[in-house]
Amino acid sequence: MYPILFTIGGFQVTSFGVMIALSFLGGAWIVARALKRAGYDPEHAWDLSGFAAIGGILGAKIYYLILNLPDTIADPSGMILSRSGLVWYGGFIGGALAVLFRIRQLKIPVWPYADAVAPGLALGYAIGRVGCFLVGDDYGSPTSVPWAVAFPHGAPPSTAGNLRAFGENIPASIPDTQVLAVHPTQLYETGITLIVLAIVLALRPRLADRPGLLFFAWLAMAGVERFIVEIFRAKDDRFFGGISVAQLISIGLIGTALAFAAALQRRAAAVPARA
Repeated sequence: MYPILFTIGGFQVTSFGVMIALSFLGGAWIVARALKRAGYDPEHAWDLSGFAAIGGILGAKIYYLILNLPDTIADPSGMILSRSGLVWYGGFIGGALAVLFRIRQLKIPVWPYADAVAPGLALGYAIGRVGCFLVGDDYGSPTSVPWAVAFPHGAPPSTAGNLRAFGENIPASIPDTQVLAVHPTQLYETGITLIVLAIVLALRPRLADRPGLLFFAWLAMAGVERFIVEIFRAKDDRFFGGISVAQLISIGLIGTALAFAAALQRRAAAVPARA
């Protein structure tokens, strides 16, 4: 774990912050290449990335504040100003709305640009999850698999007490202070998302004549990926037989992706020349 890379004048540069910055830069770079490949202005990638960053951070923070409403009410300023709380789904929703707003402002076609953004989202997410691993955040349940990782200085540390607070069934004989090895779910997400990225890039030439389908293919795969990884996550927001809030949102995203993909297919069949 390397939560703090270095300090400049009392300001700590965190590995998470650096990886988030790299995720936006890497995502914008691959989007720029995709736009150029499709015959659009690649400079729009950097413009849209800026809006995605602002909207994503705001959306992630708002989602976090709502998800932890009792703590937000008890200490609003502390919750708002804390460095924690960059929740992926909130960030995706906020970033998507900001990018859509900018696309409308620029009067550029939505679906071709959405297809160009898809590989950037996959790459950015894969990089960002490495940052989560480096600071010991969003880890999984206790396990004895050979690749298990302990986070003694995580956010929070993977102690028996913290895992019990997440709803994990830890034997009573294990003291709260004992650090346990857990599933490195952050790396699971990075690995699976890189596979998703490879699939998106492979599908791109095959779906080039049907704008929008590539984006929704990515969205469906991203939902499936998150649903699977949530099975191994240490979470305190499970209900309905162990289903987490993120899994419910994943199901919603998969359904949305399939519905929009079907609508685009119907529109293409009805107006083949326009498609």
